[in-house]
Amino acid sequence: MAAGVDCGEGTSARQHVFLVPEYLKDASKKMKSGLMFVKLVNPCSGEGAIYLFNMCLPQLFEIKVFKEKNHSWFINESVQSGGLLHFATPMDPLFLLLHYLIKADREGKFQPLDQVVMDDVFPNCILLLKLPELEKLLRHVTEEKEIDKKKYYKYSKEKTLKWLEKKVNQTMAALKTNNVNVGARVQSTAFFSGDPVSSDKEEDYIRYAHGLISDYIPKELSDDLSKYLKLPEPPASVPNPPSKNPCHCKMYYGLLSHDLASLLCSRLANCLL
Repeated sequence: MAAGVDCGEGTSARQHVFLVPEYLKDASKKMKSGLMFVKLVNPCSGEGAIYLFNMCLPQLFEIKVFKEKNHSWFINESVQSGGLLHFATPMDPLFLLLHYLIKADREGKFQPLDQVVMDDVFPNCILLLKLPELEKLLRHVTEEKEIDKKKYYKYSKEKTLKWLEKKVNQTMAALKTNNVNVGARVQSTAFFSGDPVSSDKEEDYIRYAHGLISDYIPKELSDDLSKYLKLPEPPASVPNPPSKNPCHCKMYYGLLSHDLASLLCSRLANCLL
């Protein structure tokens, strides 16, 4: 799906190519502003990032970018340079909610969610409160109290680490199913391989999956998760796994073909739900 973006007065609108799930194609037709691009906090870096909201469901998507050199897109009667391909992949909103829950935990008290998810810099964060089954999601990472029929929440590190461990295990399963070779012998240019998964140690998969999940959580929580998973410090000769780098996914997708990047985006996105 191509989307026009105004580049300013006197400049023709620049268009971008997005690869989105099939069911999103008609979302804008069903209701006004069915698909909405919003700037929200990146839960890893704390900086701003662009996300996509499907207001019909509603549902949250993160935007990943695949880039190849010397590529352009032919869109209708125009040529768009750059050749960027944007992936909209489903994302578990709990990763974004964690950012606010951890921040609110500094006060050390139970609070209603609408007082926790507040942000002057990213005011669209209130859209997170419209997502379905929110209370069910919060049980994975919070303690809960009910007073006068109103729910109050407090961040729980113990519950969060258990939840993140499940995410790591789901990511490991996706990596193995897709024969992604994560062994230390693999160079970045051969990131995606059809080699048998048995050639990699279990620890390699745990470490790599931990790195992928760490792109969605603060560094301190990533370090706590590493200890919770009992991950030993990697030897100096072993390349560092991807972690604590908001641009990690963009970097590695740039090494894959369109088809393989699409497959990996799809498979790993399911682990974030």
